Amino acid sequence: MEGDSWFSRLRDNPLFQSFLLYSAFRAVYGIGILLVAYFFATSTDAPWWATILIFIASMIFSRILFRFIKKFTGKEGDSLP
Repeated sequence: MEGDSWFSRLRDNPLFQSFLLYSAFRAVYGIGILLVAYFFATSTDAPWWATILIFIASMIFSRILFRFIKKFTGKEGDSLP
């Protein structure tokens, strides 16, 4: 382990791997929610606060979805939310 670089040790760290998975998930999911909210706000006659409700529901749903993904990939013990 003495010959390992700091980057390879960082890359092998389970917490760092979980952080990368979480970041990728949030990036993809976030873009999707922004597109849905944009099209909802511009294509319907719904009031402006309905878009806020979409974002609130999205926050709750994304946490549930990410917990399912962690359980599915076997990364249940990681400490990220």
